[in-house]
Amino acid sequence: MPDACPVYRPRKPHLTPHHQCVQDHFDTFERVYEERFAKRYGFWRPYLKEVIYRYLECGDLHGGFARLVCQTCGRNFLLAYSCKRRYFCPSCHQKRVVEFGEWLCQHVLKAVPYRHFVFSIPKILRRFFLHDRKLLAALSRCAWESLKAFLHAAVPAPRATLGAIVATQTFGQWPDRYHPHLHVLATDGAFYGQGLFRVAPRFNLKDLEKLFRHSVLSMLLRKGKITRQFVRMMEGWRHSGFNVFCGERIYPHQKQSLERLAAYLIRASFAQERMEYLPEQAAVIYHSKDGKEQKTYDALEWIAAMGTHVPLRGEQMVRYYGEFSNRVRGTRRKAHQIADIPTILEPEISSAAARKNWARLIQKVYEVSPLVCSRCQGPLKVVSFIEDGQTIRKILEHLGLWLANARPQPRAHSPPGLRPLPEESHEDSYSQLPAREEEDYSQATPAHWDS
Repeated sequence: MPDACPVYRPRKPHLTPHHQCVQDHFDTFERVYEERFAKRYGFWRPYLKEVIYRYLECGDLHGGFARLVCQTCGRNFLLAYSCKRRYFCPSCHQKRVVEFGEWLCQHVLKAVPYRHFVFSIPKILRRFFLHDRKLLAALSRCAWESLKAFLHAAVPAPRATLGAIVATQTFGQWPDRYHPHLHVLATDGAFYGQGLFRVAPRFNLKDLEKLFRHSVLSMLLRKGKITRQFVRMMEGWRHSGFNVFCGERIYPHQKQSLERLAAYLIRASFAQERMEYLPEQAAVIYHSKDGKEQKTYDALEWIAAMGTHVPLRGEQMVRYYGEFSNRVRGTRRKAHQIADIPTILEPEISSAAARKNWARLIQKVYEVSPLVCSRCQGPLKVVSFIEDGQTIRKILEHLGLWLANARPQPRAHSPPGLRPLPEESHEDSYSQLPAREEEDYSQATPAHWDS
């Protein structure tokens, strides 16, 4: 007998505070956004509506599911689809975080020392990036150019190149504060010659900070966001508001530290376990990381703040420079120096590989296996995917689950397509529901269901 393994108990997103808050208030939020929130959080982005609707469907069997069968006892399970939305869905984004950390360490980073840098800008400049998200890419380039010039001066080898991964984050401890800053994982030195790497000496961060400040102000001046008078004013400040942090050196053998840092680069904008939703007061309480402070938000303001941190479709929040750039890695691929790898935003892997990857990631994050039978702990196998609307309804009605675990009736006006919750609801697992063992569920509806 194999050793007992903890069984994955699927999440119930409709019971989480974030989901309930969005479900109750999104329609009202959309109607009042221009009046209440546009000035503080920027213009309304239609893509946000799509993200939120997809999030509200995440983990809902009514939107489609996979059928799994235990290879030992033959029990059937239904596993609902996920939304795969970045930053707004805590569960889907957590999978992306773990996946990115592993991918970066296995396929991009080389066995050399690294350092973690954080580049911050003053509050007076943040509004420019809020109202023009294209500036975030330029901000990333400013940090890279500053760091490249600084390390080239510290490692004056001919044709030396360094590598860096620059991640843009727009949030801090409190998610309602738009705080664009950059987390950089960079080589602690430069590559040169034939496979040589020279470690950088100790350096003064104040000098790097001055380079970064000059680069950012020059960029904003070129783009017409500020004037020369504004630049002179900021250069005269004793404390400019620009800041550069540098962490301790991370050595190649510290693989867990590297993977944790790589995952931190794209961390979620909020921690759901630190959030409380008070439906009767239409309020959200959010606690600080150390638990010593808390802030109370109006429910609509909470949704507005969360939406601010959602990237546009295809918007890159992580960029690769120097030795880790797409061009350099592409050249190596063509030369067969490394194996072909997928992009992190839209991994191009087979469905079978994706399912195995999902199972492994769930096990890594929660220390349980999602593909283990809850009855006998035997292995589960995906045998079909149910996506046709009529077939979904017939299967769920046959199991007594149609509308049983659908999203609850919102307190505010419901966005289009939401289903009301019946008076009696089932207590079954929301995403991994046991199906009746005698039925063979495929895309074709069994004939006797029509009777």
